[in-house]
Amino acid sequence: MTDLLSRFSINQMTVKQLSLPELTAACAESGIRNVGLWREPVRSYGVEAAAKLVRDAGLTVTTLCRGGFLTAIDPGERARALEDNRRAVDEAATLGTDTLVLVSGGLPAGSRDLRGARERIADALAELGPYAEEHGVRLAIEPLHPMYASDRCVVSTLAQALDIAEHFPARQVGVTVDTYHIWWDDTAPAQIARAGADGRIHTFQLADWTTPLPEGVLNGRGQIGDGAVDMREWKGYVEAAGYTGPIEVELFNDALWARDGREVLAETAARFVEHAGG
Repeated sequence: MTDLLSRFSINQMTVKQLSLPELTAACAESGIRNVGLWREPVRSYGVEAAAKLVRDAGLTVTTLCRGGFLTAIDPGERARALEDNRRAVDEAATLGTDTLVLVSGGLPAGSRDLRGARERIADALAELGPYAEEHGVRLAIEPLHPMYASDRCVVSTLAQALDIAEHFPARQVGVTVDTYHIWWDDTAPAQIARAGADGRIHTFQLADWTTPLPEGVLNGRGQIGDGAVDMREWKGYVEAAGYTGPIEVELFNDALWARDGREVLAETAARFVEHAGG
């Protein structure tokens, strides 16, 4: 089991009912070596303290979520977003991860200009990419399912993410491949190959697609193995593209959050081995 779990990373949001000390202890006890962290609970605990906690537990931080929200038109809002992303880069560097996941942001209030919003993301990355590289951090644009395009992320496909990322060196900007958001897209396998050829797959995340979606849709990510996504097939695509790094399971799911966190952690690890291990 331990060997099969060597690439498994538990994203903190999957078991957000566990405090950071509880999560690190449970991972250490379970033989889980990797963890993806989120800024809000890390900052609440203290970034330096969190870095020491995971380091002392022998854990590798695979990603930090999230930066982004770079579509603002107002100059003041844009400046605040850039400063927040620089702080996120600093936090990622302190935690020892080389990957900051970006959720790009939705349409500003009253706007219908998707193209303009995507151009502003590229403009922001022209400033943030070099800053991230100086700190040993890569920015990973995550395309989100189109149902989030208006309010959360105007980047909906891997093709759109790569069209932005390819303005910059791969050591600065790449992409996040998340099964939940791209499983429906029959062009995605070719885009994974495109990303891999340029070294731009910076992280790979798993979540299943189950229906009906909950009200608000945000917390509808299914436990792997419960839905429509063939995890092993998508793992095959990213491996064929050259990706050999950690594989995170990132689930937003109210039913999972209502359960005992250690139980969910054990279940998620077992599902990973069953559906994506090996």
